[in-house]
Amino acid sequence: MASSKYFVTAIFLVAAAARAATFSGASAFEFTKQAVEFGPRPSGSEANRKLQAFITAQLQKDGCEPAPAKKDCELTEDSFTAATPRGSVPMKNIIAKFPGKSGKAIIIAGHFDTKLFPGRKFVGANDGGSSTGLLLELAHVLAHHPRIDDVYVVFFDGEEAMGEWSDTDSVYGSKHLAARWKKEGLLPKVKAFILVDMIGDKSLDIKREPTGNAKLTSLVWKTAADLGYAANFLNDSLDIEDDHLPFLKLGVPAIDIIDFNYPPWHTDGDTMDKIGAQSLEIVGKVVVESIHRLEQ
Repeated sequence: MASSKYFVTAIFLVAAAARAATFSGASAFEFTKQAVEFGPRPSGSEANRKLQAFITAQLQKDGCEPAPAKKDCELTEDSFTAATPRGSVPMKNIIAKFPGKSGKAIIIAGHFDTKLFPGRKFVGANDGGSSTGLLLELAHVLAHHPRIDDVYVVFFDGEEAMGEWSDTDSVYGSKHLAARWKKEGLLPKVKAFILVDMIGDKSLDIKREPTGNAKLTSLVWKTAADLGYAANFLNDSLDIEDDHLPFLKLGVPAIDIIDFNYPPWHTDGDTMDKIGAQSLEIVGKVVVESIHRLEQ
């Protein structure tokens, strides 16, 4: 009996690895590079608007189209104006929905804006760039494959504070979308919200964010271990304020996958040479397999 059990487990892990292998870290790295080439991308800037257009164009290449077109992927632009310490700033979340049949939803999200540092060239390769690249590759992986649950890939604008981080000056995009989806009745259907942020560090060590949903955290960390990435998904914990919090506060099972042990954070040294395709591939594979397990 024992040998049969181990054989079944081995088959399960092989299948998981095969599913995860569809995610390319090299492709995610290239998407990140193209995003970073726009330069500093704070909310409301011309570079931010150019990146929005780039993200939309890439999603359209994967078959995402605005409603009411009946496509494998529905593209939505969630535009709003945020009241910030620097005045009113136009912002836009971008959402790709891959429809399923269960009536339930899974959300994978990250931010594409960079912190505003006047007079500096902060390009945010890891902080803003890596999440953008990973999500674009994830959308490519999800495209044209039937789903059990609706899977939303969400690109948040306005994660960064326009001044100093506070409850009122931060996570503008996720606050806006969480409130909108609460009003529209989507949130009770959400099984999981997984945020990715700063996941390109070549020395990848992701700690558990303790305010996140414990059951969802356990599923993702178990998935990482099964795929051979226990050394990158640590059992240590670290409190982080990020785009998952507005959803957590509204009762959504949400977690943050983030490597905050990153010395170039919010410095002009956060450049492409500090991040690696392997790290993006590790996180991407874990997310792809976690989606599969959540759908089961």
